[in-house]
Amino acid sequence: MTSLIRTALLGMCMGVAEVVPGVSGGTIAFIGGIYERLINAIRQFTPMLLVDLRRERLATVWQRVDGTFLVLLFSGMLLAIVLFASLIGYLMTNEPVALWSFFLGLVFASVWIVPRRVERFRLELLAPLILGSLAGVYLTSFSQVDLPHTLPYVFMGGAVAVCAWILPGLSGSFLLLILGLYAYVIDAIRQFDLVVLATLAAGCALGLMVFSQFLSWLFSRFRDETLMVLTGFMLGSLGKLWPWKVTVTYRIRSDGSQMPLAQESVLPAEYELATGLDPQLLLAIASVAAGVVLVALLQRFGRQSDGATDTST
Repeated sequence: MTSLIRTALLGMCMGVAEVVPGVSGGTIAFIGGIYERLINAIRQFTPMLLVDLRRERLATVWQRVDGTFLVLLFSGMLLAIVLFASLIGYLMTNEPVALWSFFLGLVFASVWIVPRRVERFRLELLAPLILGSLAGVYLTSFSQVDLPHTLPYVFMGGAVAVCAWILPGLSGSFLLLILGLYAYVIDAIRQFDLVVLATLAAGCALGLMVFSQFLSWLFSRFRDETLMVLTGFMLGSLGKLWPWKVTVTYRIRSDGSQMPLAQESVLPAEYELATGLDPQLLLAIASVAAGVVLVALLQRFGRQSDGATDTST
């Protein structure tokens, strides 16, 4: 029962992380020690699974896909997204320094955890680390576009964003933000628009089934290299989480409202001069520390959960 509760709590943490553009639920899964288990469970969902359901008992198939684990994890995620979407939106508008500082501390601490899962460190692993870092910087520097808010684009956005969701360091909500669909999806969650949410979920399901196969193959063939690339992704994404930014250029949306197009990271003193706002240094430091503490707690959860799994098996 304790292991089940931990799985649900990790799912809730992943859900909260995914609401924030720039933070990945995959990072939480990795810290919590369930990342590879999650990938291996999702990769079981192929068209052949329907054939297996006809030939084998439901209990056998359920165990193969790790059904209880997935149900608890995704239920926790959905619950957190519904409960905290409005709160995260409020914090992004009213307490951006505290929010971004917290997640900066969380991801920064995670960078030191993922490489420790490498079985044997060697110099050639620096190449995938650098490659992943450059890719992270490049992907988080994209300018925003404004896709039409139609169901086909929502489906496509879900299929693309879920690939980032499962990668530590890349955020599914950030990709939705780049595509111009983030605010639309958040409004759909707040209003409980079942048509939009079902379309998004269908796109996510398709993207997840396809991408999990690729990730599982990478882990089976190039585990250490893959871990270093994921570490690089997280390093490259740190700039996106820097709490002090000033907007350089804006873009006019189709409805006439302004949307930040390009932002620059600045030092706290420059932020105060440019915006006239208090940089809240003490609050930022405390928030970074809180993010680091959460990583330590999640890692401890992961070790305890692994121990419970080993005992049960």
